[in-house]
Amino acid sequence: MAADSLAGWPADALEVGRIVDAWGLKGWLRVQPYAQPAQALMASRRWHLRPSDRPGGLIGSLPAVLDISEVREHGEGLIAASPAIADRTAAEALRGARIFVARTSFPPPDDDDEFYWADLIGLAVVNRDGAALGSVAGLIDTGPHSVLRIQPEAAGADETLIPFVARYVDSVDVAGRRIVVDWGLDY
Repeated sequence: MAADSLAGWPADALEVGRIVDAWGLKGWLRVQPYAQPAQALMASRRWHLRPSDRPGGLIGSLPAVLDISEVREHGEGLIAASPAIADRTAAEALRGARIFVARTSFPPPDDDDEFYWADLIGLAVVNRDGAALGSVAGLIDTGPHSVLRIQPEAAGADETLIPFVARYVDSVDVAGRRIVVDWGLDY
């Protein structure tokens, strides 16, 4: 993608899905969201695209920004329409494109105790005694609940896994960049 096509790229862009194929004859796109529910994709009317990183993925130019007129659930994914995509051939040309959405366009979580994973990554984690455990390096979805992956500050130290449930997580302060947990240093 040319550098000038990235001029409108949002600084807070997060990858939220990919275009897997064309859907129908009128230029609709079949989309695989990376999260369920796919709130960010459903709410945003402007998607930013990049080519696939996979071998055999999308090659050549594609629009850096795709305005979306309609998105709806379909099977295990989504289907979407854009006024810029007129037919199946144009939709097929976008197969494999990675979809990014500006974090500022995400809808707010439904509850005060719900968080986007992207907002948790990088937060400092301390226990009830104020001892630093490290920072959130990522999360793991286990089905019933998520698990925080905590990377300690010490080089070469093993990662700590803490279930992201009320039993172990006392508070999450996204603005203050801190999570307090009921977790010992020796666990």
